[in-house]
Amino acid sequence: MEDTVTPEAGVGVRHYRPTVTPESILTSLDEEQRAVATSIGGPLVVLAGAGTGKTRAITHRIAYAAATGAHEPRRTLAVTFTTRAAGEMRSRLHGLGVEGVGIRTFHSAALRQLRYFWPRISGQEFPQLLASKARFVAEAAASCGLPTDKAVIRDLASDIEWAKAHELSPTDLGRDPRSLARLWSIDLADVAKAYAAYDDLKARRGQLDFEDVLLVTVGALRSRPDVLDEVHQNYRWFTVDEYQDINPVQHRLLGLWRGDRQDVCVVGDVSQTIYSFTGASPEYLLNFRKEFTDSSQIELVNCYRSTAPIVAAANAVIAQAATAGSLQLRAVRTDDASKPSVLAYSDDVEEASEVALQVQQLISKGTPAKEIAILFRVNAQSAELESALSDRGVPIMLRGVERFFDRAEVREAVTRLRGAARGGEHGGLLGEEVRAVLSAAGWSTAPPRAGGAVRERWESLTALIGLADEHPELQLPAFIAELDRRADAQHAPVADAVTLASLHSAKGLEWSAVFIVGCSEGLLPLQYAETDLAVEEERRLFYVGVTRAKDLLSCSWSRSRQPGGRASRKPSRFLDAISASPAGSEQLRGRVQLGSGKQRAERVRKGPARCRICKKALVSAPERTLGHCHTCPVQHDERTFESLRQWRLELSREREVPAYVVCTDATLMAIAEQQPQTLDELAAIPGIGPAKLAEFGEALLELVRH
Repeated sequence: MEDTVTPEAGVGVRHYRPTVTPESILTSLDEEQRAVATSIGGPLVVLAGAGTGKTRAITHRIAYAAATGAHEPRRTLAVTFTTRAAGEMRSRLHGLGVEGVGIRTFHSAALRQLRYFWPRISGQEFPQLLASKARFVAEAAASCGLPTDKAVIRDLASDIEWAKAHELSPTDLGRDPRSLARLWSIDLADVAKAYAAYDDLKARRGQLDFEDVLLVTVGALRSRPDVLDEVHQNYRWFTVDEYQDINPVQHRLLGLWRGDRQDVCVVGDVSQTIYSFTGASPEYLLNFRKEFTDSSQIELVNCYRSTAPIVAAANAVIAQAATAGSLQLRAVRTDDASKPSVLAYSDDVEEASEVALQVQQLISKGTPAKEIAILFRVNAQSAELESALSDRGVPIMLRGVERFFDRAEVREAVTRLRGAARGGEHGGLLGEEVRAVLSAAGWSTAPPRAGGAVRERWESLTALIGLADEHPELQLPAFIAELDRRADAQHAPVADAVTLASLHSAKGLEWSAVFIVGCSEGLLPLQYAETDLAVEEERRLFYVGVTRAKDLLSCSWSRSRQPGGRASRKPSRFLDAISASPAGSEQLRGRVQLGSGKQRAERVRKGPARCRICKKALVSAPERTLGHCHTCPVQHDERTFESLRQWRLELSREREVPAYVVCTDATLMAIAEQQPQTLDELAAIPGIGPAKLAEFGEALLELVRH
């Protein structure tokens, strides 16, 4: 048996001899998947909804074409966007008896070709590849007199990546309509200068970045007919997964690989287009039948992943989208299923605590931790969740997200706070002191208008300030000790752990139970999603989150960032679809699910909280908890207060946590002053959320009564 060397692989690949029959390959497929597998001649577009078995369909198509002799595996190239997806396809084809198919990401396929042809193209040593462009971008920015803050550099690198994905040079940026319509991280002229300096720097040092690999491959194939002809001889059949994520330079590269051949199959779902900020566009998927006028189109809509109520919720979410080509899924599962829930909480701390409790209860009832995920829109949201889960001993694994205390901006902020804690007296409000220190580091009360790393940095610093506001009884040195405790308590990733992930990094994955947190206007959709197109992308991102759930879906939001804060948030407009879906939750919007299963109407504040004695606006967090100004004298039962403090001390020792984690002094003082006699009265006191009410409510009332 003869070995054949391909320019894509650069290694020996043996000819395939089928070990399974064509008929056996088709037996496990439904009618739609079978249609995909047997459509092996000419161009084909497969519109595949979430959970409909698209990977099964396209791998069986490749296997069926090989088994029938219609396609040669060694001349087949399957392209996807992640190494994980490529590995999954490779594993499935191996199970179907197919070897020799080139299964790569766009970048790895282009890189292997480029390395193979490089001696012929240049006669020189192959350039080094940049592991990260940050250092070069920073050096280029500095040479142009631009800021070199890490967050700015990350955003500037993203701007350069977007330009390269659209095949735009630095001189193109000021005149191309696409660049003029983009929201850039800094002034467009400065981006162009930094971009040009960056490319010059790479050229002088003999380096290529990730995007250059595609651009240089495109240039080589366009300028060298001999190279292009060899590629055409080695590749005859093409499959492209996640076609809704393709960008202009990838589309051009695919066109060069293909030449005038029509044997191409693309698979995608316009409803899962969530990477427009990188240059991806669903237009290539939507216009495939215009590009290939004789093409076939098959839709996969049988959802095998999710229960019928979750499928109904997903359909309701995407039905409100203005995106053309969206599919309505058909539920296949008929098992009993709970309805998706929409829950509201008073603040982020309460939301994180309640979600952690629900996760703990699921695990105790037998759901493996690795089958549970908590998804959020921005990385800074993970901080409260990490803390709440850690306090309950729930193992966590972060995907696509740096641990909160490992982030560069958080480490820098803690270092600054530590320095401030060493000097001077600390008698003021903790939150104000932390604000002052972080303001000197560049934090501002108003969030950055654009997204990206600058926004994420702001969110992380704001989360630290929110943490300080939660603990007004602490002084700065004690707050630093608390931050150290939280950092030390982080769980190392383990196999059986709850996943914390951003909605973007959750794409392509699935879990039995999914909690989507932070579903409020300004977070989902994000505040800076100001155009209709941007809002539609946010809706699709929410849809991706919904369709990750197999058995349980819970969406939640909170009215304020921190306990006692101004309740100014509103529920995400996307939640309306779930509440209105035929199988949506029967819970009323604006109600909170308690741990006991009871419901209470959510507190709604109009304007700032006011002193119940003098009626002035309450400024500090302790005042809002107490319900009165610190200057307004209020009698409290000293014996009750001491009983509450003793109860808290014993509980904190038993659980090995600081006392204020159980309840703050302000909350205990408010209980001693107001003397609540019922659970509803106790629940009205800030700092007593659903989780604490369910766990401590009766004990606290008993202490008040005695």
